[in-house]
Amino acid sequence: MRVATWLLAGFTALALVTALVLLGLDASQTDRYRIAIYVFSAVAVVVYAGTGHVIASRVPRNAIGWVLCLVGLSLAATMMTEQYALRGLVAAPGSLPVARLAGWLSEVMFVLTFAPMFFLVLLFPDGRLPSRRWRPVLWALFAVAAGWEAQQLQAGTTIVGGFTNILVAPKATYPNPLGVFPRHGWFSGFLLVTLFLGLVTLVLVVASVFARRRAASAELRKQLAWLGYVGWLIAVSVVAFFSYVVITHGRVNSLAGALFWAFLLVGPAIGIPLACAVAVLKYRLYEIDRLISRTVAYAIVTGLLVGVYAGLVLLTTQVFRFHTPVAVAASTLAAAALFNPVRRRVQQMVDRRFNRARYDADQAIAAFTARLKDAVDLDSVRDDLAGVVHQALEPAHVSVWISQHH
Repeated sequence: MRVATWLLAGFTALALVTALVLLGLDASQTDRYRIAIYVFSAVAVVVYAGTGHVIASRVPRNAIGWVLCLVGLSLAATMMTEQYALRGLVAAPGSLPVARLAGWLSEVMFVLTFAPMFFLVLLFPDGRLPSRRWRPVLWALFAVAAGWEAQQLQAGTTIVGGFTNILVAPKATYPNPLGVFPRHGWFSGFLLVTLFLGLVTLVLVVASVFARRRAASAELRKQLAWLGYVGWLIAVSVVAFFSYVVITHGRVNSLAGALFWAFLLVGPAIGIPLACAVAVLKYRLYEIDRLISRTVAYAIVTGLLVGVYAGLVLLTTQVFRFHTPVAVAASTLAAAALFNPVRRRVQQMVDRRFNRARYDADQAIAAFTARLKDAVDLDSVRDDLAGVVHQALEPAHVSVWISQHH
């Protein structure tokens, strides 16, 4: 097993280095936007391959580590083959053999990068299905992935170059060199069935998480929460971006596009593998409640303060006719003054919902403090203190030492 993990890591490193070397050679043919995507993708390769290697080495029977290794390898391969095609077709035409085949492979490898995400969710966190009843869903995932790959063999399609469509800008796209299946007819029906099966399977994969959680232990719920937390962040970033697109009527500037790719790539590229590593290896597993409550609280506080700030700016500039710099300065000071009071109140509300353990502990400590004011018997204070510590911290053993001075 260790040899296999090192071989996977070696192939991944070789593909990534080759892709980055080709990127440097083809830099004049690659815009800054795609270079930034490649930088984020290189980080993703390292994180996926690294965490997959660690998990597969320590827990070789858990499929999660091997799936992460596969994602890292396939992403590095699609980067390498895409840059290979760009080099052989645009930057230095004819300098590399089978450049058109490499462009086709880049699209094939991208499917192998995306498809394992569904397997990851279905098998998380122990690398096994929730129960034997979910075996049809696993086989359906294999069928959907095979259907997606078969689409790369459809005649009449155009090779655009991997996951960044890098051959579109230099107008170097070309017909699929391995289009053996017909463009229309029975194969189109097959792809439509595959699409429908993929949508149904996606719903079932998400449902498997809730099915697993229903009968889960407290520790397993914590493990599931890590991946769910990352998924929640990704969903929020995607919804925020498309909401921005709708509000601006499709006018997406370079900053908005860069932020979208940053959020989208940082979540799947770093969040998913690290969440898997934390959950599988169980390192600081029980900090997830605190992390979720802090994230939700600061998101709410940010939204409230941004609303207050915008409202004050509009009120002072449009109603009271203050000069814009004065209005902005006053609104900024007001929002800053409101930050701590709003944060404390929102944090209490969020802890009550998302971090119940801390909320209950705070309530127990507050109640103990109130009782302590009227307590005179040291034995009752000691017993009360031990009970509060047990309730708030749940230690294995508690000892109370009271020093009495005469």
